[in-house]
Amino acid sequence: MTDITNQKPEAVPDPRQTSAKKAPSTSFIYDEGFRNIAFQVIMIAAVIFAGFYLVNNTLYNLETRNIKTGFEFVDQESGFDINQNIIEYSPASTYGTALVVGLINTLIVAVLGIFFATIIGTIVGVSRLSTNWLIAKIASTYVEVVRNIPLLLQLFMWYGVFTTAFPPVREAWNPVGSMYVSNRGFHIPVVEWADPFTMGAIAVVVAIIAWVFLVQRAKKVQAATGKRPASHLIGFGLLIALPVLAWAAGGAPWDVDAPALGRFNIRGGLTITPELVALLFGLVFYTAGFIAEVVRSGILAVSKGQWEAGEALGLSRRRILNLIVLPQALRVIVPPTTNQYLNLTKNSSLAVAIGYPDLVSVANTTMNQTGQAIESIALIMAAYLTVSLSISAFMNWYNKRIALVER
Repeated sequence: MTDITNQKPEAVPDPRQTSAKKAPSTSFIYDEGFRNIAFQVIMIAAVIFAGFYLVNNTLYNLETRNIKTGFEFVDQESGFDINQNIIEYSPASTYGTALVVGLINTLIVAVLGIFFATIIGTIVGVSRLSTNWLIAKIASTYVEVVRNIPLLLQLFMWYGVFTTAFPPVREAWNPVGSMYVSNRGFHIPVVEWADPFTMGAIAVVVAIIAWVFLVQRAKKVQAATGKRPASHLIGFGLLIALPVLAWAAGGAPWDVDAPALGRFNIRGGLTITPELVALLFGLVFYTAGFIAEVVRSGILAVSKGQWEAGEALGLSRRRILNLIVLPQALRVIVPPTTNQYLNLTKNSSLAVAIGYPDLVSVANTTMNQTGQAIESIALIMAAYLTVSLSISAFMNWYNKRIALVER
C-alpha cells in the first residue's frame, strides 16, 4: 500500500499570477491610439453628414418655394431711405450700400458706447469705494438699479424721454447760433468735408506714429543713460501742428453747412437722431454698471499694503490710486472688461426695437424686400463675428502688454 502521509500536496495555482501571465490581447479595439483616431473620424463624418443634410434640405425647400440663392441682390436698387447715414446714400443706392451704412451705424454706436461706458464705469467703480458715505451709496444704488432692469426696457424709457421731452420741429429750441433741438433730434452745424481735411486726417495718423516712435526711443535712451528725453511734449506738438499745416497747405477751406428751420422740417447741418441718443444712453448706462463692479473688484484685489506703502510715502489718496493701485488692478480688470465690451457691441442689435437703422435693422428690411433670408442673416453673423473677434484680439494684446513679466 502506498503511504499517503509522505505525499506533498499539489500547489493551488494563484489566479492573480495566472491572469498576469495571460498574453495581452492583440485586438485593435484595445489599441488606445486606434480608438482616438476612430472616434475623431466618426465625429468628423457625423458633422459632415449633418452639414450636408442641412444644406441639401435647405436648398430643396428654397427651390420648392421658387426662392433664388446667392448674393446678386446686393447690386440691386434698395428703394428705401435711411435717416442716419455718414456716407452718401439714397433710395437709389444698392442693397450693398445700405448694408454698409447699417454696419457703419453699428460701429458708431459700439465705439462711442465703449468709450463712454468705460469712463462712467470707472468713475462709478471708484466711487463705490469712496470714504464719503453719500457718494458710495449713490454709486451703489446706480449699479443695483441699472443692472437689474432689462436693457430693452431701459432703451424704451430713454427713447420715450427724448421723443416726448423735446418740442416739435415748428417750436424747436434754438439754444445757440444755428443749433436746434427738437423731437427729431439735435441739429448742429458741420464743416463740409474737402480734400484738405483728408490730408489733415492722414497727417493725424502720421503724427500718432511719430509720437509712438518718440516714446519708444525715449524708453531706450532712458534705459541706456538714465535720462529720459522729451517725447510726449514733442509728440503732442506734432499732433497739433501737422494736421493744421496739411489743412493750410490745401487752401484752408472752411465752408460750414448750418441747419435752417423750415416750415415742416429742419434742413442742413448734421442731425443726431433721438434713436441714436436713446440707444447710446441705454447701452452706456447699462454696461457702465457692470464695468463699475469689475473696476471695484479689481481695486479690491490689490493688497491693502500697497495703500499703506503709498500713505507712508506721503502720497495723497488720489495719487496712490492713479500711480500705484490702478496700474496693478488693470491686470484684473481688463479680461472681464473685454466681455463687457463684447456684450455692448452685441446688445447694439436691440436698436431695431426703437427704430435706429443699425446693421440688423437694415438687413431685416433687405430680407423682407428680397426674400434673401439666409444670405442676410449670414452677413449679420459674419459682421458681428468679425467685430467681436477684432475687439477680443485688441484687448488680449493689451492684456499681454500690461501683464507682469516674471524673471
